[in-house]
Amino acid sequence: MRHDHLLSAKQLSRGDLETVLDRAAEIAADPGAVADAHGDRLLGLCFFEPSTRTKMSFDAAMKRLGGDTVDMGSVESTSVTKGESLADTVRVVAGYADALVLRHPSEGSATLASEFVDVPVLNGGDGAGQHPTQTLLDLYTIRENAGFEDLTVGIMGDLKYGRTVHSLSHALTNVDATQHFVSPESLRLPRSVRFDLHEAGAQVREHTDVEEVLETLDVLYVTRIQRERFPDENEYRKVAGEYRIDAGLLDRADDDLTVMHPLPRVDEIAPDVDETTHAKYFEQAHNGVPVRMALLDLML
Repeated sequence: MRHDHLLSAKQLSRGDLETVLDRAAEIAADPGAVADAHGDRLLGLCFFEPSTRTKMSFDAAMKRLGGDTVDMGSVESTSVTKGESLADTVRVVAGYADALVLRHPSEGSATLASEFVDVPVLNGGDGAGQHPTQTLLDLYTIRENAGFEDLTVGIMGDLKYGRTVHSLSHALTNVDATQHFVSPESLRLPRSVRFDLHEAGAQVREHTDVEEVLETLDVLYVTRIQRERFPDENEYRKVAGEYRIDAGLLDRADDDLTVMHPLPRVDEIAPDVDETTHAKYFEQAHNGVPVRMALLDLML
């Protein structure tokens, strides 16, 4: 990797993506080969928002590389409750660790943190901004199941606040994927993201009904309507539950369609989809360990 920090999917080239994904494939095939690669290293976990998959998979990844983690713990148990700034918090934790993973509710927080420390900062999600390590495991899952050649991806759900969407859509421009964006009118891609995609040469195709494009898709990436991002509860209620994928709907899709979701899900994917060959979202979550092992191995 050519980067001191991983803050946004926009900084990743096709070469960067292939380097991480190829290394992840090697590690997935033989995890023991890197079991003691970083035995003297510590990874700092700074999570200012709840997390299951990102936090635990980074923890598992570091430990499977032979290293260990130091965990800031819940915000309520830290000096943040006393008014400590983000800059001061990361400067302190950087003194204990060789790299930091930061999740924070404020967009741009990872970039801010990177300006105050001398160790790599990995953005584990910054509000409605970016989530580049999720994108890497998403791309790994896509490459393993659908490949990158002549790839058509549908991205459905909360496109306005969905940081996984913002990251993935940028990264998919590196593999020349055709992208269809499906959402309620009120949750369309932000204008800034549409502009960036146009600048990268992508054509933004927007829809309100997934059935318009379902039969053309190689991958359907479903996202949760994120209640916690809405400034107005009434606006959330207007769109909650509006989009739902079930096994009956997928009967109309190509047999090889890959259905993904960054998780957690609420009601946007019915449980009966779990038993179909389309469902790859738990595999996707499990891929977080080899992909984050690869990323840490390369950046450390």
